[in-house]
Amino acid sequence: MTARTTWLTHLSRSPRRRVVSASVGFTALAVLAGSAIVAARPDTPAEAAGQGTVSLLPVSPSVQEGPQVAALSTASDAHGRLMTQPAGTPSTVAPLTCARFHAAAGTGLCLRLDGNLTTYQLTVLDARLRVRDEIPLVGVPNRARVSPSGHLVAWTVFVTGDSYNGGRFSTRVGILDTRTDTLVPTLEDWAVSVADRPYHAKDLNFWGVTFAPDDRHFYATMSTAGHRYLVRGDLATHRLTTVRDGVECPSLSPDGTRIAFRAARDGDPRHGWRLSVLDLATDRVTPLAEEHSVDDQAVWLDSRTVAYALRRGRDHADVWRTPADGTGRPRILLPDAESPAVLTAP
Repeated sequence: MTARTTWLTHLSRSPRRRVVSASVGFTALAVLAGSAIVAARPDTPAEAAGQGTVSLLPVSPSVQEGPQVAALSTASDAHGRLMTQPAGTPSTVAPLTCARFHAAAGTGLCLRLDGNLTTYQLTVLDARLRVRDEIPLVGVPNRARVSPSGHLVAWTVFVTGDSYNGGRFSTRVGILDTRTDTLVPTLEDWAVSVADRPYHAKDLNFWGVTFAPDDRHFYATMSTAGHRYLVRGDLATHRLTTVRDGVECPSLSPDGTRIAFRAARDGDPRHGWRLSVLDLATDRVTPLAEEHSVDDQAVWLDSRTVAYALRRGRDHADVWRTPADGTGRPRILLPDAESPAVLTAP
């Protein structure tokens, strides 16, 4: 039996004080997982200053051409600050600071340090950066995703203490329905099928959720027994089914037919990753023109182009773009930025 313990709590939408329990990776964080928090009012700003200067909704198509992108700055004077940039215009920086960020349909997801600067919290934002919900996180933020509708948010954190893992880091996924406050704190107690057969193992790890437009299905990476599978999840049945081996950090295309992902070179993550695209109907994999190792969950700028962050040393990164069909060459999209998201209307 592993050291993991899971409680599934249904959260009521209310200004009352409420208790949120999460999946606990190790004993030292158990107190945080069961701590009480206050449900934020819809008009609570994420930060006191800067409201109205940054929006999570795109500007009118008549004003700009191309996607409007939000990202986190990696510039020395604004590290972790949220920035938005319509195509061909200067960026606007908000006072909000996040470790990971994503947005869609006027909903933002910011994984950030809490007030005591030692632990993290999940913050759900509206289009004007006002706080809708805050939940304490157990672990260190790694990935963040908002569904195309803006109704669902997902996150991945690193945790330690799983008995099977010898003290090394494991990953944990959580999903929140922002309409009902229904929380899925872990996928590890869901029914799993590998090659159409029920599968049970102690070493299951999940990361990198990407949502389908129906607000029911999603894709993610599942690691077990040395394999990294693309899995398809069903929020109605709590079932996960493997789709393909060798897929990490998936990102579903706007039309739902392709998955952008990182593929371990030679099947070994120690050799780095190649950004690639999987056609779900044909199972064909197309390596993209980016030859640098991409340690990121890509986003789709449109049906033809993906964007991703490439690190420059420890603290800096740039967001690049490249065609999704393997042609062309990478081009820089946002200098000194990471965690890109394409802003869409509800």
